[in-house]
Amino acid sequence: MSQQTIKQQARRAAREMAERRRREREERERRVIGLAERVMVAIGERDAAVAETEKRAGEALRELTEREGLSLGEAVEWCGETITVREATRLRRLASEPQGDDGL
Repeated sequence: MSQQTIKQQARRAAREMAERRRREREERERRVIGLAERVMVAIGERDAAVAETEKRAGEALRELTEREGLSLGEAVEWCGETITVREATRLRRLASEPQGDDGL
């Protein structure tokens, strides 16, 4: 085999290896992007669920104080040891915020 042929084969092999590694990196990046998207969607869904449940709790606390005439401290006592007055205040505030801002 001539020197020229050996050099051509070596260059071809190097290009093929570089191309294979580039494809592997691209495939890995697609997998990483897909997994990152799954994480972000799950976190967004979690945050939306938490916001919804906190709003419902705040609405119930508001009914306890406004409709049933309990003080906030009394309402908290009726809820057992699940929340504090400070937390109840925050939840009631959430319940009175206007809809549709999606936390933005």
